[in-house]
Amino acid sequence: MSGLTWENVRSTFNVMNTSTTNTREKILATAEQLIYQNGIQATGMDLLVKTSGVARKSIYRYFATKDEVAAAALNARDVRWMDWFRSESNKADTPEARILNMFDVLKGWFESEGFRGCAFINTAGEVGDSEDPIRLIAKLHKQKLLDYTLGLCEQLGIADPQALANQLLILMEGAITVARVMGDYSAAESAKAVAQLILEERLRSSS
Repeated sequence: MSGLTWENVRSTFNVMNTSTTNTREKILATAEQLIYQNGIQATGMDLLVKTSGVARKSIYRYFATKDEVAAAALNARDVRWMDWFRSESNKADTPEARILNMFDVLKGWFESEGFRGCAFINTAGEVGDSEDPIRLIAKLHKQKLLDYTLGLCEQLGIADPQALANQLLILMEGAITVARVMGDYSAAESAKAVAQLILEERLRSSS
């Protein structure tokens, strides 16, 4: 297990931290929290104004539409979540250990207060147009996760690291979905066990 603590997880995703004093940051922090809890469709301007305490006129000074607020909030979450995930996963010593540690990090996230699944899967499911900015942000987020995983796989010195990275991404995304939909947080452990079998086979065939 990594040095992850549930307190650190909660702190990372406490978007309403009192240090958020800038008006624009306050708007985005509130929007992110509301979208993660309720979804984009249920997060209207009235709710954003009421929850943030920022006047509607002030919100429109920074963002022309609710969709712009949502896109900016999700972009901010993408940066923060990926920074957190890389930092926690990289606490393991070797590429192989870091790959397996990713699933421990996910389990910690699943068990943290307020876990509601992946914000990017959730919001992408609300949007039908594949070219909608919300869908594109979700796609970019998953690409970043795949790229990080690929970097670890390349360090293993195996043949076709891209194929392994693709498999690991599917395992992670499956674990996230099962944890959210089924409430089964041990999905991360199950996915980790499969990942370990795949890793052992790939390393054995490359030796």
